[in-house]
Amino acid sequence: MTYSNKPGLGNVWIVGASSGIGASLARLIEDRADKVAITARSAEKLQEMRLGSERLFDFPADISDEATTAAVVKDIEAQFSGIDLAVLCAGIWLPMAADAMDTSRMRQAMDINYFGVVNAVNALLPGMKARGGGRIVVVASVAGYRGLPTSVAYGPTKAALINLVETLALELHEWGIEVTIVNPGFVDTPMARVNRFRMPGLISADMAAQKLLDGIVRRKSAIFFPFGFTTIIRLTNFLPTALYYWLIRRLTGAGKQKD
Repeated sequence: MTYSNKPGLGNVWIVGASSGIGASLARLIEDRADKVAITARSAEKLQEMRLGSERLFDFPADISDEATTAAVVKDIEAQFSGIDLAVLCAGIWLPMAADAMDTSRMRQAMDINYFGVVNAVNALLPGMKARGGGRIVVVASVAGYRGLPTSVAYGPTKAALINLVETLALELHEWGIEVTIVNPGFVDTPMARVNRFRMPGLISADMAAQKLLDGIVRRKSAIFFPFGFTTIIRLTNFLPTALYYWLIRRLTGAGKQKD
């Protein structure tokens, strides 16, 4: 099979497809794809999603395990004759304060949020290079742009992803492989519902998936949503560091002496 830039999306692989943005995207994208492989750790949830669909195929796996990820990619490529588009959505949110760091959970976040993507990309590249192209879409977060309160375990994983995707996009271009970064704001998912603070610009998982699909169809190299909130966060990159710290402390109360 040779990679093609045809209007359809070809064979799609969605990781993190059992809930949240990934699950909503799988339902939206199947009408535009030839076949859709859905991957998550929960085999039961994937089987439920597959019911009644002729284009969804479940491949349960924990992508934080390198060997397992390589095996599942090999299985999908064998059954689909290749993967044209991979959307990597898997992730965990572990709210954690700087004075209560749990290093084992921080490593868990890095294993899933960052190395899960590394494992998937590493498994995808041989097939995409051999076919002369492909597309890899990585869901990070605007939390990766600057440090935020209670984000000591989460933000660094997303910052690492943003840097990784930019590097991949620069280097993989010569093989015809497109790499897209997705940086959402707050999305109403099971992961976000543990938050006990107001989430500005909160949107539904279905709306987020539609924004993501629109960006994929338009072949955008970077996708942000919702526009207003993510634009504000992106603009803070231009603030002097001391001013940024002052602003975030004022807005969140971070850094105040605890009782």
